[in-house]
Amino acid sequence: MASIGFEEKLWQAADKLRGSMDASEYKSVVLGLIFLKYVSDSFEEKYEELLQDEYADEEDKDEYMAENIFWVPKKARWTYINSNSKKPEIGQIIDKAMIAIEKENESLKGVLPKDFSRPGLDKSKLGGIIDIFTFPVGDKESQKQDVLGRVYEYFIAKFASAEGKNAGEFYTPASIVKLLVEMIEPYKGRIYDPCCGSGGMFVQSERFIENHQGQLGDVAIYGQEYNLTTWKLAKMNLAIRGIDNNLGDTHADTFHYDQHKGLKADYILANPPFNSSDWGQERVLDDYRWKYGLPPKGNANYAWIQHMVAKLAPTGTAGFVLANGSMSTSSTAELEIRKNLIEEDLVECIVTLPGQMFYSTQIPVCLWFLTKNKEKNGKNERKNEILFIDARNIGHMATRTLKEFADEDIQKVASTFHAWRGTSDEQYKDQNGFCKVASIDEVRSHEYILTPGRYVGLADVEEDSEPFEQKMERITSDLSAQFARSKKLEESIREAMEGIGYGI
Repeated sequence: MASIGFEEKLWQAADKLRGSMDASEYKSVVLGLIFLKYVSDSFEEKYEELLQDEYADEEDKDEYMAENIFWVPKKARWTYINSNSKKPEIGQIIDKAMIAIEKENESLKGVLPKDFSRPGLDKSKLGGIIDIFTFPVGDKESQKQDVLGRVYEYFIAKFASAEGKNAGEFYTPASIVKLLVEMIEPYKGRIYDPCCGSGGMFVQSERFIENHQGQLGDVAIYGQEYNLTTWKLAKMNLAIRGIDNNLGDTHADTFHYDQHKGLKADYILANPPFNSSDWGQERVLDDYRWKYGLPPKGNANYAWIQHMVAKLAPTGTAGFVLANGSMSTSSTAELEIRKNLIEEDLVECIVTLPGQMFYSTQIPVCLWFLTKNKEKNGKNERKNEILFIDARNIGHMATRTLKEFADEDIQKVASTFHAWRGTSDEQYKDQNGFCKVASIDEVRSHEYILTPGRYVGLADVEEDSEPFEQKMERITSDLSAQFARSKKLEESIREAMEGIGYGI
């Protein structure tokens, strides 16, 4: 994400105030306050505007609701919060503010954090955090520059880094989300994420539509999230961007309480928890979703795959992240399901990614793309074919431990997919070491293993123009020189050892 100058300073200030508080606990404190600042800024700008209008009532709720501005009661406004930031009861003041905002705005009901008065939260530090959020984030100018969205995303990424392995449940690295979105191009229709985390897939889809001059009203957002704190985070993340959504009435387990029963999605984007071992298979043994086989009790990967297939519209596309083991597992149940998915011609493309792309795990991952109708998803005839892309050798180290894709990396992979599909003007061709189209016959001969490395082969070695005889002469000459140097060095060492009485 391009820097807007103050996110890092802001993070450092906020992180300094964290002290010994756990990152996962601190996350809801800071992100809750940022959200409060946003709704208040937006409200207060409109409030000032109405004050200038002699015929308007600045305390008329309808004036705000008409422009999709959240109504903020007097004692929940940032000016009031800020003026009380040094009081020992600041925690109760914020809790009351959150309750009041929820009461006045139906879409935020049950979403905002309301535990700022708890004894374990240092109130002087809480006041300090309020004091660092002095800049505007919710007025029109800030919204135009997406100041809050970018600060919010920056903080979510930083919390993911701080939380380490527990972060995967709410955060998918932005460059992976961007790649998924660029590949499936969600312009119009229903977008669904069955394990939506903090809502990153939806935010990136919105950006994609805006960047391609599409209309946000052309898509409908559906999602579900199991973790309550993360579900609230997603609701706030979408609210600050004005994205209408249906994330269910509350947090819930997708396998056991599907909140979108009749949904058929045009696009599915997801990053399910990797290799979940305790997903409750015994409670859904006869489920309608297991059309291609019963997923094993000890791993939910193929339960997620089949859940998404069941949710696809007849011409829909699903793109999702899974652990690499999903491509080649030979456990009886998983192999049978994978075989059936391939034989039904549902698998469209598999992409392997480099390692070190997640804060939360070193497990190498891949992207799966499934569709129920290849003929309707592009101009090219691709029946009984699968595109394999090996992207393990692209990307750059953004930090010492984290790898990212640059925009050109994303374009390289996405344009290959679009050329093969026939949804761009480019002509597709296989490229050794990077991409290959394989027939289902060929995949069958590999016992239904979907690892791209099996199909794409080795990258072409650059043509070497130096004649063989000349090369051997040069290598032999270099080697002789090295041997001579080695002998001279050996003699010097021997002489030095003899000089101190240790002959060798």
